[in-house]
Amino acid sequence: MPTRRDWLNIAGINVLGLTLPELFRLRSQTASAAPAARHKGNSCVFLFLFGGPSHIDLWDMKPLAPREIRGEFSPSATNVQGIDICGEHLPRLAQTMDKLCLLRSMTHRMNVHGPACSEIFTGREYFGPPVTDQARPEDWPSLSSMTMRHGRTPGGLPASVVLPWYLQFPGQSLRIAGQSGGRMGEQYNAMLLEADAGKFRLGGLEIQGDVPWERLRQRANLLSVLEQNTRPPQASIVEHFSRQSQQAYSLLENRIASILDLEQERTATRENYGPSAVGQSLLMARRLVEAGVPLVTVNWEDETKIDGVNTCWDTHQENFPKLKNLLCPIFDRAFPAFINDLHERGLLETTLVVALGEFGRTPRIGQFTQSANTKPGGRDHWPHAFTALLAGGGVRGGQVYGSTTATGGYVATQPVTPADLTATILHHLGIDHTLEYDDGFQRIPQRLCEGRPVVDLG
Repeated sequence: MPTRRDWLNIAGINVLGLTLPELFRLRSQTASAAPAARHKGNSCVFLFLFGGPSHIDLWDMKPLAPREIRGEFSPSATNVQGIDICGEHLPRLAQTMDKLCLLRSMTHRMNVHGPACSEIFTGREYFGPPVTDQARPEDWPSLSSMTMRHGRTPGGLPASVVLPWYLQFPGQSLRIAGQSGGRMGEQYNAMLLEADAGKFRLGGLEIQGDVPWERLRQRANLLSVLEQNTRPPQASIVEHFSRQSQQAYSLLENRIASILDLEQERTATRENYGPSAVGQSLLMARRLVEAGVPLVTVNWEDETKIDGVNTCWDTHQENFPKLKNLLCPIFDRAFPAFINDLHERGLLETTLVVALGEFGRTPRIGQFTQSANTKPGGRDHWPHAFTALLAGGGVRGGQVYGSTTATGGYVATQPVTPADLTATILHHLGIDHTLEYDDGFQRIPQRLCEGRPVVDLG
């Protein structure tokens, strides 16, 4: 008969937040397995532009401002009269403007990456001093964790998925703040889908060729019997293991590997999204939405993610060459392809798409606000005004919501905070943002979100 120590020992490997025993080392389903049926509930795809894109150079341009503010790029017309963006470097996005809303009035006060990421992911002001980028147990719960706990669970699939990585700066041992269940509890972490050479996987969820599904189901039933007969009283770790293993078997039963197999897509479709990690992640997000997953978070990933000075959309140096030669080409291929694909498949009406970073960039080129790495050709962090791109989910395309001052430095009309954006997404997903949970850090009840849904976007 297994002892308490035995039960603790089998909780050995972490899979998507799932803890599976070594004896059930699972191998992937075959590509011929049927995908899950489409769920008719609302979904959201949250594309996080890690690093903070320069709003003033891309989608809130100020051509009448002095050159040291307006920069090197020029605005051009989109397919919606009266709306201009940086069409010379985002031509496909310009031709998708009829499906987009430029929410130009995002604002908060945090100009440090980690805490600012936390504020966007959680919809809460950062709880401590802005001196660290790393997660702590007292972090506010992420939007993905709120959805994991309170969102619908479609056909055995998780309510919330993150791909292709949790954000983490080079040289740091922990992920960046605000991406977990935090004080709500780590058991509500979203399912992580990692990518390896363009292939998405759930580590450990693979089935050996000599262990077919029916045999695995028998093992699951045996494990259930053992748990019932040997569970020590008040062994929370065993309860956690039991819940997570049930989720793992549910994923296998619902043919998760078939959903993760991008080889099932037509070659033309995959090429349309582009070979980048972001492009393939957005294609996977579309497949997850088709399967009924309520919230999919796509974290931007490019070749500069290991650069501790100018990571991804962070452009302290050579702002314009990096936008022109790396970031805009990736974004302009993948994001419009994703929006158009959702539209053509009839998914855009029920899928809210949100794309933004943790902040914008300084109105004045070379202006110092936070990072001494900022050079004359770069732009530093700027949280006071920046842009979010919205599409679908009842949001009217071809519009601009909110405005900024003449230099793009501050919000002039219709300010929207991270709390308001979080409340808007929760509202779209059918989750009451006023629900309360037990704060495991302060030992008091907390509301999911203190913001208010932005209801005049339709």
